[in-house]
Amino acid sequence: MILNAFLSTNHNGSWRYPGGDAERHRFSFYKKVVQTAERGKMDMFFVADKLAVFDHEAMRTYTSYIRMEPFALLSALAAVTRHIGLAGTLSTTYNEPFHAARKLASLDHISGGRAAWNVVTSTNDEEGRNFGRESHLEHGKRYARADAFVEVVKGLWDSWEDDAFVVDKETGVFANSDKLHILNHAGEHFSVRGPLNAARPPQGNPVIVYAGASEACQEQAARNGDAVFVSPESPGDAKKLYASFKDRLAKYGRQAHDLNILPGVLVIVGQTEEEARSKSELLDSLIPEGLGLSRLQDLFGVDYSAYPLDEPLPKLADTLASDQMNKRLLAKLIEAESSGLTVRGLYTDLMKASMWEIVGTPEQVADELQLRFESGMADGFNITSPYLPGGLDEFVDNVIPLLQQRGLFRTEYEGPTLRENLGLSRPANRYALSGGEKANG
Repeated sequence: MILNAFLSTNHNGSWRYPGGDAERHRFSFYKKVVQTAERGKMDMFFVADKLAVFDHEAMRTYTSYIRMEPFALLSALAAVTRHIGLAGTLSTTYNEPFHAARKLASLDHISGGRAAWNVVTSTNDEEGRNFGRESHLEHGKRYARADAFVEVVKGLWDSWEDDAFVVDKETGVFANSDKLHILNHAGEHFSVRGPLNAARPPQGNPVIVYAGASEACQEQAARNGDAVFVSPESPGDAKKLYASFKDRLAKYGRQAHDLNILPGVLVIVGQTEEEARSKSELLDSLIPEGLGLSRLQDLFGVDYSAYPLDEPLPKLADTLASDQMNKRLLAKLIEAESSGLTVRGLYTDLMKASMWEIVGTPEQVADELQLRFESGMADGFNITSPYLPGGLDEFVDNVIPLLQQRGLFRTEYEGPTLRENLGLSRPANRYALSGGEKANG
């Protein structure tokens, strides 16, 4: 199975957890986490990113928005690692293809072929306002732009064939101009001439990763992706999602193994089940009350601060039912009220990571990962820790050895590049493959 270390605890109480590191502006923190992941022979170290601080008082007050720019950070981490893949988020909505192609090619060269790109379209108006827009682009337009963006970037990566650089000091010939190709892309979203002023990446194409499960995302991942990060709600949902992604590949001339489906999993490990449960309960208790109550206000339009936090929810669902209310949310509220869940319990459930959670002993965690891997739900997992850096140490030291003993995970890296470790082929240069034409202009 594939195992990635996700540099996000994805739990609103994690930065308060004893031993958790809340100061994300120090390079030493990232260095420790990535080296722990590499010690565990994990495939990728994944850095998510946002381009704004949410315009929301409670979130600004109670959550950490401190984050480094991914590609500056990953370039530095390349110097202190040797094998692990380095994946960073880069938005197709608030960047240009030439910038992206050059950044990713550079990271691939710096790391010796370990770069990966998490393709996102960004999510909110706050990001748009940092780039001269009053509101975020509509979903369909974002994905149409993203589709064109990725195609342009891939074309720019092929600007130079692999053997284009002669570097002959005696004759003075640096490059074979017959092996230089100008993209000359002119489309609805971009006009990019090229060529890229960077050599072809060691991997041919850095690994391309998508995140999400919308129809548009599934199509783009099936066409161009090497992996996709997903958050299924249940085992049944995971199987359907897995099949849906894989079934789309054939029409793009691809095989099932060409796209890896990687659900996110929050793993809380204890030496006993009781210890693991205790960790989980402590983590949940650290969600700030102000943040939790604000979340309920946002979702239901109700000021729950007027009610006792640790007594059963007031019966309000019937009064909230309307055509505008999200049906799934309303159903969850009805279920919570009928089960006697408290106000605190409701906001805790709603604010926990939007991913699977596995709480238990190392054996129980390994069993659950094995079951999901072997049952057609996943090709591997995006592992999120309850707190960092210690939570990842617990996974690496206690769970990975069991997966290795069961023959489910590597004991050594397969090769020097991320593509080799993921079992992915290196794409041929499109121009070399077709015979190409000499660049003009």
